[in-house]
Amino acid sequence: MILSRLAIAAAVLMTLTAPPPARADDAAQFPIIADDGNVIANHSVSNELIARIEKLKNIVVVGNPAGKVTLYEFYDLNCPYCRRASEDIDELLQANPSLRLVLVPFPVLGIPSILAARVEYAVNRMASPENAYKFHRTVYQGRGTVDDKRAFAAAQSIGLESVELRQIANEDTFGTVMKEHLRVGDALGIQATPGLVLGGVAIIGYPGKKALAEAIGAVGKCGTVMCP
Repeated sequence: MILSRLAIAAAVLMTLTAPPPARADDAAQFPIIADDGNVIANHSVSNELIARIEKLKNIVVVGNPAGKVTLYEFYDLNCPYCRRASEDIDELLQANPSLRLVLVPFPVLGIPSILAARVEYAVNRMASPENAYKFHRTVYQGRGTVDDKRAFAAAQSIGLESVELRQIANEDTFGTVMKEHLRVGDALGIQATPGLVLGGVAIIGYPGKKALAEAIGAVGKCGTVMCP
């Protein structure tokens, strides 16, 4: 296990918590109806904040790098909603050649998530975006807690099990990089995972595949999550 500097990493990263997806009509700027029939919390975010996401280290860009629509996903590898969203988003990505997906690690659900995120940090440094995404999809397979062992197994499955991977996963820079992820997430009002940013709107929690597909389609058509 990756145990060196763990206490420091935990102190750095446990500054935010992620409750279950927030859904409240009075917290919704746009009436986005989730697949379960509820209005899901959302609010507009500035272009400056979106630019800060693009400048983050340890993000992975997949899909069409010049796509007309960009979906930012803040996720924790131990978030069950993120696991479900990942499968749906992958299907939407494969079906939409205009979609650009930006994965933003957001480990807020405990020490196992931090340990797994350290491995993911190393994977993202070493692998191509395509292989980093393959790791992302692989690590969500199966059941149970995702920790460093599960993450290393996923890395090994794409050919990255190595001394270098472990060395990078233990670097002090991980804490600095992840602190900035948390700062940006906090500024965006990401209070639950997955947190999605799409068409200048932060969507707090997972609305479901159908609702997300409709929002992506609206952004492609009129630039916002709901066309007039």
